Amino acid sequence: MNPQTFPVESHHLYHQPHSNQVTVKGREVISAAVTPENEYWLPLSNLDLLVPPIDVGVFFCYKRKNDIDMSTQTMVDTIKRSLAGVLSTYYPLAGEIVQNSQGEPEVVCNNSGVEFVHAQADVELKDLDFYHPDHSVKGKLVPSINRGLLSVQVTELKCGSMIISCAFNHQLSDAYSLNMFLVAWANHARLEKKSNLPSFRPSVLNPRHPPHYETSLDNLYIPITSLPPPSSFEEPLNSRMYYVRAESIKRIQSEASTKETKRSKLLSFTAYLWKLLADGNNDVGSTLSRMGVVVDGRRFVMKVNEKVSPLLDNHYGNVLSIPYGVAANSELKAMPLHEVANRVHGFVAEATNEEHFRGLIDWVELHRPTQAVARIYFGNEKSEGRAMVVSSGRDLPNNDMDFGWGKPEFGSYHVPWGSRTGYINTMPSASGNGDWVVYMHLNDKEFDVIEHMAPDVFTPLSISTLV
Repeated sequence: MNPQTFPVESHHLYHQPHSNQVTVKGREVISAAVTPENEYWLPLSNLDLLVPPIDVGVFFCYKRKNDIDMSTQTMVDTIKRSLAGVLSTYYPLAGEIVQNSQGEPEVVCNNSGVEFVHAQADVELKDLDFYHPDHSVKGKLVPSINRGLLSVQVTELKCGSMIISCAFNHQLSDAYSLNMFLVAWANHARLEKKSNLPSFRPSVLNPRHPPHYETSLDNLYIPITSLPPPSSFEEPLNSRMYYVRAESIKRIQSEASTKETKRSKLLSFTAYLWKLLADGNNDVGSTLSRMGVVVDGRRFVMKVNEKVSPLLDNHYGNVLSIPYGVAANSELKAMPLHEVANRVHGFVAEATNEEHFRGLIDWVELHRPTQAVARIYFGNEKSEGRAMVVSSGRDLPNNDMDFGWGKPEFGSYHVPWGSRTGYINTMPSASGNGDWVVYMHLNDKEFDVIEHMAPDVFTPLSISTLV
């Protein structure tokens, strides 16, 4: 086949990026080595049905090591062999999403396979521009999904380093789930079998009989048939990545806490960002802003019945909710940070319990087959102001992503999630020293506020910061 090429950006901070080429050396389909005997359909859970069909990217950068066999052929063969092996356990990922007779998505487990891309980039790891990932990562170092539920790409760099990346269909995979898969995949490459087996049993999230829910859920979720028409007030969103030092995180946490109450790092950071963007908002017309936080419900739902605890602990699928709060920017400007943190704690606490998630399952059941989404994902009228959602990627398994040539120097999610609502993901630095890598998908005005008002907190990300 003729090699395919597309540009990827390299960048030295505060200089004009220049274009390099990524050449696709080959594409093939990797199927599971062992599969169930018969093709069958796997229904999505009610919580899966709330997730729009967006792709979630993740990538890991491996620096060349002279004392380990990192020849291209060895590494590519290892990745392909281990991928076929781990798909035997995570077999739905080798299937396809199809519509059932009710018009709802289901997974047909038919082992149609996963697209595997082998590529080569004419750039060194140290020169890649991770500060502007839409130019350097999106669709270049992280693949698009052209078939099925998962795509994988291995990219050789000019310096001998390598990037391993994946794109997952979010309708089946939340961050907890894809992390399970990633760790199992790396373990399989090292011929280790210590991973827990995933559970593909949406019945553990079945609705109650009769289904019932608190009316507050109507404020958080909405059938797509009730969405207002799109408004044109939103500016385009772009992605950037920053490095945040541990001492900055600790300082923010200290200011967001009181003698009586110590707030978590994520909650403190969320409050800090909400107030920061309000402080920098000079648009008189946007009086309100909304802030949401992604909540993983596994530990809350598991408390209902100890018999389902191990099933949900290893459950593959979405167990998420996105509660959010609304505040006037003038209020946020006037509040000390600990009061903003109290406001964030208030709306998050409404979702951190068993009844919220059981009620959400029932809410979906009572609205099926009409598709529904989180209200904050789509945003609404201009009068409601800007919205953004913060998600924790603290469990990104950098330390476990050893395929036989050591752990990565850098790893990150990449989630330009196709919404007018902003998105922020906080991840641990691969250095393990408490620093964070923060992925942001916002508009240019918001980036300007962040970089001009908090340059001591948000450092534009470069590989030199990391390795």
